[in-house]
Amino acid sequence: MDKETNNIDQTDLTFFTNENGSSLLSRFKATLKDTQLFDVLVGYFRASGFYQLYESLEPVEKIRILVGLSVDRDSYDILQYHEQLGMIDYESHQRTKKQFQKNLKTEIETSNENDNKLEIGVRKFIEFLQQECKNPEADKANGGNGKKLEIRAYPSKNIHAKVYIGRFHPEDRDYGFVITGSSNFSESGLVANREFNVELRKKGDVKFAENQFNKLWAKSVDISDDFVDTITNKTWLNDQITPYELYLKLIYEYLEEDINLEDQFDPFLPDGFMKLKYQSQAAIQAKKILETYNGVFLADVVGLGKTFITALLLQQIQGRTLVVCPPVLKDYWKDSLFDFGIRSFKVESLGKLEHIIKKGLDRYDYVVVDEAHRFRNENTQSYANLLDICRGKKVILVTATPLNNTVDDIFAQLKLFQAPKQSTIPGVPNLEMFFASLRTKLKKVEKDDPAYKILIKEVSNEIKNSILKYVMVRRTRTDVVTYFKGDIIKQGLVFPELKDPQKIVYEYKGELENTFKATIKLLHSFTYSRYTPLLFYIGNKQLSEFERQQQRNVGGFMKGILVKRLESSFYAFRQSIDRFILSYEKFISMFDEGTVYISKKVDVY
Repeated sequence: MDKETNNIDQTDLTFFTNENGSSLLSRFKATLKDTQLFDVLVGYFRASGFYQLYESLEPVEKIRILVGLSVDRDSYDILQYHEQLGMIDYESHQRTKKQFQKNLKTEIETSNENDNKLEIGVRKFIEFLQQECKNPEADKANGGNGKKLEIRAYPSKNIHAKVYIGRFHPEDRDYGFVITGSSNFSESGLVANREFNVELRKKGDVKFAENQFNKLWAKSVDISDDFVDTITNKTWLNDQITPYELYLKLIYEYLEEDINLEDQFDPFLPDGFMKLKYQSQAAIQAKKILETYNGVFLADVVGLGKTFITALLLQQIQGRTLVVCPPVLKDYWKDSLFDFGIRSFKVESLGKLEHIIKKGLDRYDYVVVDEAHRFRNENTQSYANLLDICRGKKVILVTATPLNNTVDDIFAQLKLFQAPKQSTIPGVPNLEMFFASLRTKLKKVEKDDPAYKILIKEVSNEIKNSILKYVMVRRTRTDVVTYFKGDIIKQGLVFPELKDPQKIVYEYKGELENTFKATIKLLHSFTYSRYTPLLFYIGNKQLSEFERQQQRNVGGFMKGILVKRLESSFYAFRQSIDRFILSYEKFISMFDEGTVYISKKVDVY
C-alpha cells in the first residue's frame, strides 16, 4: 500500500501537505505555466514566498495579491461606518497604508531568509509592480491599474483565509483552479511547514471564489506604491543610500534608546507651568546618567530652570530624597518640589551637615546638592561631612559653575559619587591618576606665561571629553535658542544679547592713591591670628594637617573679605573694620584673663 502511494504523481492529487513531492510550491509550478490570471488572498504575505515562485509567475498576465492587516478594531469600524454612508474614509485608508509599511519594514529587517534570495525576490516583486500587463487598457477598464502585479491590503484583522485562484486562458478546456488550506504566501507555507491544502477545479467553485475575492478587493486599499516606497526608502534594500544618510542611520541607531525614552516619560506639571522640551529632555538624560554612574551634574547655565529639571528627574525615580541647599533657598526648594508632586523628600541647610549626619542617613536613597560648587574644596569639614552623607547614595549635583578655580574643583565633586581609584566612567578607571596627570601638566608652565592660557583650554577640553560628557547635563542659552526654538516661541522667551566685557580701571590720585596702596599692603601683611588660634596651640593634642589647613582657610577667607570690602567702598570697609576691631578686643580680653575658649557651637564671649 505504501509503495503504491509513493508511486502516485503527487501533482495530480486533490490534497497536498508539503511532504515530498506534494508541496504547494510544486503544485504552483505545475499549474501556473498555463494560468492567465492569478489572485492571492492571504493573511500574511512574505517576500521569501515570492522568491520561490517568481519564475513560475513570469508567464502570468495579471496577478492580484490581497493581504489582511492586524490593525486596531477602531480603525476598521471607522472604515466600515464611512462605507455605509457611501463615503471614503481617507484617514483610515492612510492608517492601513502605514500599518502595511510598518509590517513590511519589520519583515525585511528581521527576515531569516538568505539576504541574496530575499533581495532577488523583492526586486522581482517591484519589477512586476511597475511592469505593464499584456492588455493595460482592458485591465484599467475592469478596475485594475494596468500593471502586471497589484497588491492591496484589507484593513481588518478578520482575514484568516488562504486562497489562491487561477484562471486559465479562454481556449483551455478547464476554467481554472482554487487552492485553499493552511498555507500562507511565504517560504514556510509553500515548502517548509507541514501544511494541509486542497485544490478545487469545478468551474462553480472557482467562480464562487472569484466573486468573494472581488468583493474584498473592492473594499481594500491599494498599497502597490507604498510597497515600492518602503523597500526603496526605508530598508537596507535601498541601493541609493548616500554616505550622509548612512551616517544619520548610524547616529539614530546609537541614540535610539535615548530618543525613545522621551516618549516613555509624561511629566506632571503644576497649573500654569508650560511643558518645555529642553527641560524634560534634560531630566530624562539625567536619569540615565544617574542610573549608570551613580551621580549626575545638572549644570545648565543660570536661568534655564535647574530646580524644575531636578523636580522632573525626581518624578522618574523611587526612593526618599535629601535636598541640601543654602538656607535662603530652603522654602523655595520645598515649594517647588511639592508643586511638582514630589512627596518623599527632606530639605536641609548646607550649614547643618553635622546635624543631618546625627539624625541618621539610612533613610535616604538620593542626595540633591544645590550650589554644589561650594563643595569644591575637599580640605574643609563641610566637604568631609557631605562626603559622608553621599556615601552609598545616588547624588544629584546642581550647579551652574562646577569648575571655578582649578581642575581639583571637578575632582572633589566627582568623588561624591565616584570611587577615585575604581571609576565607572569609560576610559578613566582611576580618577586620581587622571587628575594628577593634569596637575603635572599645569605645573610645568608659569601662570604668567602666555602658553598657560592655551594649556588651560586644552586641559578643560580633556576633562570635558573624557569625564563630563558622561556625567553632566549642561546647555547654554545659545543651545536652547539653537536646538529648542519651539520652547523659545512657546515661552515667549528672549535672552539679552551680551556684549564683550570691558575692562574698567579704578584710578586714585594724589594722597588717596598712596593711602589705598598702603592699606592693601597692610591687609596682606596681617596674620589674622584671631581667626587661626589653633595654629598657636602648643598643648598635648597634635593637630592634623587637615585641621591646620582648615585654620589657614579661615584666615585667608577673612583677609579676602577685607580686601573686597575696601574695593567695594570706603564706607563698607569702615563697617567691616569696626566689626573686626570689636572681635579682636574681645579676644584679647579673653587672652589677658588667662583662658582662650574656642568653639564652633557656643558664643565664647
